[in-house]
Amino acid sequence: MDTIKALLLKELASEFNTTKKFLALVPTDKFDWAPHAKSMKLKSLASHIAELPEWISLAIHTDGLNFATTPYEEKQIENNDDLLKLLEDSYEKGTSELMQANVENFDKPWVLRNGEMILGEWTKYETIRVSISQTIHHRAQLGVYLRLLNIPIPGSYGPSADEQWF
Repeated sequence: MDTIKALLLKELASEFNTTKKFLALVPTDKFDWAPHAKSMKLKSLASHIAELPEWISLAIHTDGLNFATTPYEEKQIENNDDLLKLLEDSYEKGTSELMQANVENFDKPWVLRNGEMILGEWTKYETIRVSISQTIHHRAQLGVYLRLLNIPIPGSYGPSADEQWF
């Protein structure tokens, strides 16, 4: 296997395991809660985090995404089992697609847009990295939500204030 794919797969697995710990803590009775009027609802944030590993297949199989022609549709979840299944299915698909990907295509362009407005221009490789970075970014947001709801936060890259395992 190509070194770059092996490194991405290792990182993806690590982020999956950490993300699973966070998503398992999402309280379904607070799905409609948000810390601020401009913030996503907890359910929307959690389902978006769960779907992000699958965005790797978008990077591999398309040249971009245009929200004007393909509007974002939130994945429907009803409970934690749905949420964790969405994460696991997304991770399996992202991992499978990455394992089969041809690294020679990783330098091809990929564009995220909303109509004529370009939101991001990356290579396919960079788009894969952005999807992993988005998982980390949104998982950090989820950590703030959980903290504000007085739910103990698991460690990510080391201990947390609630999980002292070093």
